[in-house]
Amino acid sequence: MANDLGTVPRLRKDERRRQILLELRLRPHVRISDLSERFRVSTETIRRDVEGLSADGLIDRAHGGASARAAVRYPTFDERAGAQVSERARIGRRAAALVQPGETLMVDSGSTTLQFARHLAFAETPCTVITNGFAVAMALGQAEGIEVVVCPGDYLGSEAAAIGTETVAFLARHRVDRCMIGASGLTADGPSEAIRGFAAVKRAMLEGARAAHLLVDRGKFGHEGLSRVAPLSRLTSVVCDRLPDSDLRHAIVMADVDIAVAD
Repeated sequence: MANDLGTVPRLRKDERRRQILLELRLRPHVRISDLSERFRVSTETIRRDVEGLSADGLIDRAHGGASARAAVRYPTFDERAGAQVSERARIGRRAAALVQPGETLMVDSGSTTLQFARHLAFAETPCTVITNGFAVAMALGQAEGIEVVVCPGDYLGSEAAAIGTETVAFLARHRVDRCMIGASGLTADGPSEAIRGFAAVKRAMLEGARAAHLLVDRGKFGHEGLSRVAPLSRLTSVVCDRLPDSDLRHAIVMADVDIAVAD
């Protein structure tokens, strides 16, 4: 074999994909044929792995293999947290009012969901929250009666968040009453995400929640991130600071999704 990847015992899908991500930290490109031989699975299996990781925004597909994700400049968590603070605070307060005592939640990492966490903590609504966001966990940890569970996974420093296959697998093992997620953009095709690894986390939260709430400010309307998260129909409500324009509003209503405008 003309490569130095070596061979490993047969692995489960999530662990195999995790290993592919680790390889791309060490080299810019890996070949499907090499990965197939290393993991002792078919090239079609590896191709599905590559397609899945690419759809989650974790890698880039390349001819005959996969490449490390090209760096794209997107505002960091701290940069976003310092912008449109009043709008995000109103959205957070409105979303926090949806939570009933005793409920279970999933909350993703983001500047708007952080505002939600702060208002939920201030209200001291007793509940259990699973989150991949460390800032969200810290905000909720200040309140009595709120139990916080932090997801395992790979640490993404620019977002103070856990991402990756371990995070997604952990979320898939839980079922909750509600999830609160943000997004980089919202169009008639649904919410989308620009941050590496976030789309997969949001999808897992949507799958595990009986009610799904998207928290977005007006600046996200009409914008589309690199990775599609889910169709509009997967949402229960969109909590925002202003009504979307007529076309997007019509698409949301036709998908039977509520629009909650924060005061």
